[in-house]
Amino acid sequence: MQENPPIPAKDPAPTGTQTLLRGLGVVQAVASGARDLKEIARRIGTTRSTTHRLASCLVDERYLRVVPQVGYLLGPKLIELGFQAREELPLVTLAMPYLDELSALTGDTIHLAIREYDDVLYLHKNPGRNGPEMRSRVGHRMPLARTGIGKALLLDDSQEEWQRLYQASLPVGGKNLHWPQHPEQSWEQFEQRMREYVAGGYAFDLEDNEPSIRCVAAPVRDASRRIVAGISIASTVPYMPLEKMAELIPVVKQVAARLSAELGAKA
Repeated sequence: MQENPPIPAKDPAPTGTQTLLRGLGVVQAVASGARDLKEIARRIGTTRSTTHRLASCLVDERYLRVVPQVGYLLGPKLIELGFQAREELPLVTLAMPYLDELSALTGDTIHLAIREYDDVLYLHKNPGRNGPEMRSRVGHRMPLARTGIGKALLLDDSQEEWQRLYQASLPVGGKNLHWPQHPEQSWEQFEQRMREYVAGGYAFDLEDNEPSIRCVAAPVRDASRRIVAGISIASTVPYMPLEKMAELIPVVKQVAARLSAELGAKA
């Protein structure tokens, strides 16, 4: 008499830490583009039955959703938690270790700022050890088009917006009250520099706002890749020659990218 074939063992229900990690794996797989159970199972290394149980639970709890003809997508609960996480950890608190790192590395003045209407609004300042104190301060505002950090905040904007802000930033009477003898750059010069900054992912202040003040800045992005803040390294001309500015471009960009990652931006 032929023996009955062995009955395949059912995949045991995952428990405890293993369940948690597998559930997170399902969410990450869907976030990476997996749309059906077969692909999710392949990515996290589980059987189809285990994957189905995990995915069904996540759908029930609104961490995932199922869309006909599309498959699994991230669910509304993750959107709620994402906004809550962003609100619970203010930008300045999140940025502080990165600003302190730049300060210790360079000895220069470090700024964190955001855009507010047509101005830069400074949220944090680490005073530098090099040269005299700058007049920037927390809560201080400057025209976007006149500062390096402001230009970094404008890298995604249109040419029309650049021109509007350039015109708005021009001093009354065509002369800078802080530096009357300083010639104003033309719109054509401003536009050319902005295009170079867009291509490089950084921005400079070449004494555009204050005499002898230069800075190197980079944008900070959130999970939507939208520019939400800027970081700058600033000092006076003797401590900020053009050669040093070029060397600081990858430094400030790398720190801005790490802070962006904290806000959910992908590289």
